[in-house]
Amino acid sequence: MNWIGRLGAIWGAVGVTGLLLFAIVRIAPRAIRAFETDLDTTQWIVAILFAVFMAYSEGYRGFQCRFSPRTAARVRYLRDRPSLMRAVLAPLFAMGYFHATRRTRIVAFALSSGIVILVLLVRLLEQPWRGIVAAGVVLGLTWGTLSLLASIAMALTRDEYPTSPEVE
Repeated sequence: MNWIGRLGAIWGAVGVTGLLLFAIVRIAPRAIRAFETDLDTTQWIVAILFAVFMAYSEGYRGFQCRFSPRTAARVRYLRDRPSLMRAVLAPLFAMGYFHATRRTRIVAFALSSGIVILVLLVRLLEQPWRGIVAAGVVLGLTWGTLSLLASIAMALTRDEYPTSPEVE
């Protein structure tokens, strides 16, 4: 079972990180297109303020303080307490979609639903506004990916990891 835990932990870490990187790669060209146009002063101000907001709210508060430590704790939990189902579905387990506290499951599904709705709404925006929003999202996701990698490294290399995996 030990090898199942190790493979599951690797799959969970790579799967979640891969999802984030995929989103960054898909969204970044939209952001770049916005800055290839001549932004006026108002657009530059909005772009800077939105980037700061997304770095703080999504990158720092959302990822670094909440999602990344909990996801890393769940990757560690999977490594230490493997099951075949958790290993096969490791990215979903790591993100809290199952075998999680009620609150964690609600947050996972609510965030996923919210992201889908926001993506659909942002598609309605014209450039450069669509790209300005995309730039903020890319900044937040990049911060989040880096914090996730750091959290996973700490969770898998330290003797103790203080964050709860919120497993039920």
